[in-house]
Amino acid sequence: MSYLYGNIPIDQILCGDNQELIRQLPDSCIQLVITSPPYFQQRDYGGGMGNESHVDEYIDKLICLFRECVRVLKDDGNLVFNIGDKYQDSSLLLVPYRFALAATNTELVRLVNEITWVKKNPTPRQFKRRLVSSTEPFFHFVKSDNYFYDTKAFLAEPSTIQKSQKKTNTKVGQRYFELIEESELSEAEKASARLELAEAIQEVKRGETQSFRMKIRGIHAAPFGGQMGGRTLQLKNKGFTIIRIYGNRLKRDVIETPVAAEKGNIHPAIYPVDLIEEFLHLLTPHGSVVLDPFMGSGSTAVACKKLGRHYVGYDINAEYCEFAKNRVDGTEIKMRNMFEGI
Repeated sequence: MSYLYGNIPIDQILCGDNQELIRQLPDSCIQLVITSPPYFQQRDYGGGMGNESHVDEYIDKLICLFRECVRVLKDDGNLVFNIGDKYQDSSLLLVPYRFALAATNTELVRLVNEITWVKKNPTPRQFKRRLVSSTEPFFHFVKSDNYFYDTKAFLAEPSTIQKSQKKTNTKVGQRYFELIEESELSEAEKASARLELAEAIQEVKRGETQSFRMKIRGIHAAPFGGQMGGRTLQLKNKGFTIIRIYGNRLKRDVIETPVAAEKGNIHPAIYPVDLIEEFLHLLTPHGSVVLDPFMGSGSTAVACKKLGRHYVGYDINAEYCEFAKNRVDGTEIKMRNMFEGI
């Protein structure tokens, strides 16, 4: 068994009760915890989790494990939990959101994002009185303000980035000159606004920016939200603000992938490796340690193997552990063959 930094069993999938296994880990040793627990009363995974008689009991068990996940997480680490929902008496229980509220109520973490997984090929069903569910939430929690975060690596296909080009004949921004004159700004503020507007237009013509937006006090509503506080002050103090648009792809809280299929799969709810890869890109540096306390079919371990991260995985079902180990071994063989040009 391999160990890193003392008694952390890296690159291992251990079969057993995750509550007992995680207690063997030292404090603050994991960079990312990412997992998808058995959903409430959906399937029998060969263990106790998910078979509780009441949803509150299910949430309580999850929170017990969640507290341990927070304990083993580094101060700059991240936690990502994917929880599925459940219909009971033809009504959604909102299980994911019950869990998210319970997790934040521990006061050990804060919730950064709900990232929506959009399934491009959901299970085809013909419900007569409701729509087919095709999304699931991934909740991103942190325990401090200095969590690792690499937005450049997240969904970073080069083809999606639009490069600005020089624009010699453009009327972009001309309407703002008229709005400046119509505004109630002082003459000094209007003069300053015209100068900065002219410079913003030239930046577009030179290809330095793709476009821009201008907000003028008394003409446009003030921006809102935490990141817009500086712009609100500019509106108040200068009378205007200019928002430059560079053409980079917006990093939205959505990941779209097909539902996974794996040859010989024995697990009833396998999730896509490329879905996990996106979270690894966003939330972990190369060589870091990732924990999945419900390893299941091994998607987290496979993603870690492909991207140069270490993994620790637990599952109570011996068959799933064996299947996951075989998937990782197969991935390693494929990577070696690619490297050797076979």
